[in-house]
Amino acid sequence: LGRLARQWQVVIKAAGLEAAGDKGPPGYALLETLPDKLVGAVQQVGAAITDYLGEHPDQASLELQELLFEALAFCRLAERFGEHSLCDLTRHGRGRAVLGLRNLIPADFLAARFNAAHSVVLFSATLNPAHYYRDLLGLSENTPWREVVSPFSARQLEVRIRSDISTRFRDREASIEPMVATIAQQYQRRPGHYLAFFSSFAYLEAAITRFREAHPDVPVFSQTRGMPEAQRDAFLARFSPGGRGIGFAVLGGAFAEGVDLPGDRLIGAFIATLGLPPFNAFNEALKARLSARFGQGDDYTYQIPGMIKVVQAAGRVIRSPEDQGVVVLMDDRFAQPRCCQAGGNWAVTHLIKDSARAMADLLWYQYLLIGLIFAWSGFVRTSLGFGGAVLALPFLLLVVNEPLVFLPIIAIHLLIFSSWI
Repeated sequence: LGRLARQWQVVIKAAGLEAAGDKGPPGYALLETLPDKLVGAVQQVGAAITDYLGEHPDQASLELQELLFEALAFCRLAERFGEHSLCDLTRHGRGRAVLGLRNLIPADFLAARFNAAHSVVLFSATLNPAHYYRDLLGLSENTPWREVVSPFSARQLEVRIRSDISTRFRDREASIEPMVATIAQQYQRRPGHYLAFFSSFAYLEAAITRFREAHPDVPVFSQTRGMPEAQRDAFLARFSPGGRGIGFAVLGGAFAEGVDLPGDRLIGAFIATLGLPPFNAFNEALKARLSARFGQGDDYTYQIPGMIKVVQAAGRVIRSPEDQGVVVLMDDRFAQPRCCQAGGNWAVTHLIKDSARAMADLLWYQYLLIGLIFAWSGFVRTSLGFGGAVLALPFLLLVVNEPLVFLPIIAIHLLIFSSWI
């Protein structure tokens, strides 16, 4: 154990974390290679304990057995350390450091198991996009994929995008006011139970504080850090049939998946983030590794995992064929085609459907202005060969600042006028 302790201190010193976490936040470092001398010390500890217990079986205390099993498990992981792995060190203060051996690409462990099996069935409501799971799980290129028809219809869920809001870190403070207004307007339009999801507790706390100031008459409650099970149960109990209120929660947390609130126990959700994993040293290392292996580091590290969280949170709203609800996506990036692709068929289906729904909600004068712009721009020569569609879009957005509303209009515009101009 003495040799192990000395090697442990050598690793911490080499990482430059001798004082990290003592008075400030934890220190974190990625290690270039596996610390072989430390691994050797752990192996010696395992061998020494095994010999001791062989000679003194009556001394097999629970603590000694746990130390043995942990040492053996660590050594087994170290033996399989490779390109699919990453080693990091976190120091939370004196005597509280953690060495991590992390698997980044499960395929290297699972592919052999899949190949040895006669047949394997993998299923999930969020098993999309196929290439992402095929690559990370080590499935063969010819693996068949089947999408079961949903028992729910697109008519049950209204999806809206606030494309004038940015939840990027630099825009967080400016985003609070329009998000609060959006949540309040939807609640006033249709009172009931809602969930509002944010990317972090700090963001959540800023939003709920402002909401309480602006709308003290609306009942609100929130998820808290380290919420014990009894408090989580109490949070969900607030969503009682016939009740009203807005629950604020963190995307990817305990209330963003595995929660079943059918009927009027939940009639809507607000999602104020793309759910992107944090930009830090670990995720950047993961991105580099996935980019080298699959050529899609950014998508596989950030975009697709983020949209999976969004889809899971949105899935809390419709839980039976009789449910009706709304999901409001509050970030301009949700209107980008890249997000639709990362979100799979769910996002494409609902966003196309919602374009038609938004058109149906326009006022009479908005229809009139859109018609005038449509006719005028059709006869304008832009010299770009687009029959005036390029000129039309900026004016259409002045009427209604919802780009998705005008996708079908622009398509019709090009069909009618492209052959005339």
